[in-house]
Amino acid sequence: QVELAESGGGSVPAGGSLRLSCSVYGYTYERYCMAWFRQVMGKEREWAASIDSDGTSTYADSVLGRFTISKADKNTLLLEMNNLKSEDTALYYCAARSGQYCYTTRRRDFGYWGQGTQVTVSS
Repeated sequence: QVELAESGGGSVPAGGSLRLSCSVYGYTYERYCMAWFRQVMGKEREWAASIDSDGTSTYADSVLGRFTISKADKNTLLLEMNNLKSEDTALYYCAARSGQYCYTTRRRDFGYWGQGTQVTVSS
């Protein structure tokens, strides 16, 4: 059974940093695309970053240069967030889909999700 669990959210002032973690249970990375999505209440969940099984990462324009997705070990996905802005305030979700390469950023293509962790950035 595949399970994902996020942690590390919190409240920071604008310009600050946070590191989110996603613990992975039930499988290892070898054949899965991993990603981070975020959702503001009342809006659609949007893709932020993803990483292929070979370590290739891609980012949404809104976070490029400020966020870094990485794998700490075979069971932990990270999202380093720097120079945070008020518009980064959202509920952040870890997601996974089977397949070595991500190819997609659509929410509906990811079959496994965590419960989310809240990030609040004050201006």
